[in-house]
Amino acid sequence: MEVKALPRHIAVIMDGNGRWAAARALPRPAGHRMGARAVRQVVENCARRGIEVLTLFAFSSENWRRPKEEVSMLMGRFLEALDTEVDQLHGNGIRLRFVGNLERLSTALRERISAAERLTAGNTRMTLVVAIAYGGRWDIARAARTVAARCASGEMRPEDIDETTLAPYLALGDLPDPDLLIRTGGERRISNFLLWNLAYTELYFSDALWPDFDEAELAAALDFFGRRQRRFGLTPGQVERR
Repeated sequence: MEVKALPRHIAVIMDGNGRWAAARALPRPAGHRMGARAVRQVVENCARRGIEVLTLFAFSSENWRRPKEEVSMLMGRFLEALDTEVDQLHGNGIRLRFVGNLERLSTALRERISAAERLTAGNTRMTLVVAIAYGGRWDIARAARTVAARCASGEMRPEDIDETTLAPYLALGDLPDPDLLIRTGGERRISNFLLWNLAYTELYFSDALWPDFDEAELAAALDFFGRRQRRFGLTPGQVERR
């Protein structure tokens, strides 16, 4: 039986928690609680399958515009997750990384994030990246500001700036680009997520709401990826001869 290629890096837009709760006449927090369970399952399944990097879009730059009560609830859930999940992730060899405009978060949440990153820094089984207060345009603009400052100080010349010199300053600049993006909830857009990094990523859209995204749904996404021919601008014949 042919073994299909696995992605090294999977990125996920976890969409549908609120709609899952609404469909069951439950308050929105119930959907987020069930969504947290789906997170645990997908982390476990990806680690077991040998995925190197899993990046989860937990809270976007635009999500700050949601009702204050919901934002406060989500921030509380992040704190709760850091208190209850990090030790198990560490015990399973998972390295935790957080990317985004973390300065917008509370002091308590930033402290928990720093502690989780320090605790798991030496783990090598899988890297779990959590994007929080993150936006793709913010990421590119921040990288551009950093490079501009280096040019102003004389460390770089403007003519030296290209894709290779800019990429390391992005939030995921030290990691391989995602091979596969999964978005749940039936929407067909990337919603300002990893705009630079998704240039050649395979896009998989699932109609399942995030709390319903289980091992079978992940297997379907991986099967889709395994059937793709990734050409990166080459012709099919060139890829087959490589």
